[in-house]
Amino acid sequence: MDDIDRALIQCCQEDAGQPYAALAASVGRSAGATHERVRKLRERGVIRRTTVEVDPAAVGSGVLAYVMVGSTAWMGDSRAAFDGIAEIEEAHIIAGSASVMVKVRRTATTEQLQDVPRRVYTTDGVSGTQDTVVLETSFERPLPL
Repeated sequence: MDDIDRALIQCCQEDAGQPYAALAASVGRSAGATHERVRKLRERGVIRRTTVEVDPAAVGSGVLAYVMVGSTAWMGDSRAAFDGIAEIEEAHIIAGSASVMVKVRRTATTEQLQDVPRRVYTTDGVSGTQDTVVLETSFERPLPL
C-alpha cells in the first residue's frame, strides 16, 4: 500500500459516495487508474465494504450503551448468541475484568435498553453485565492511515 492508496482510502472514509472522477482529482490520477486501485484495495480486503452513515437518533436508535459481559466460561464461541440480539451493533471478545464487550445502539429508549442485558444473561456462561450509557458522543474518527 503506497501513499496514493492511503489518500484514496482517506477520501473514501470522508465520503464513500464520491464519483471516481472526484477521487481521481483528489489524488492526481485518472478515473480509470483510480477505479483500478480501489478495485484492488477491495480484492485485498483493505476496503471491506462501502456503507452509508445514518444518524441513529433520526431513525429512532438514539440510545447508545456499552455492556461489559462477565463470564464463567470461555466466550469465544458466543458469536451466534450475541448476533441473535438485534440491538447489539458490535461484539468483541476482550481481555480484562470482562470477557465480552458489546455495543448496543438499536434502542430508542432506556426502557428498551434494559431488556438487552436480560437477553444477554440467557447466553451460556454469562455471569453478569456492567452497562454504561453514553450521554453524548464528542466525536468519532475514521481509521488513521
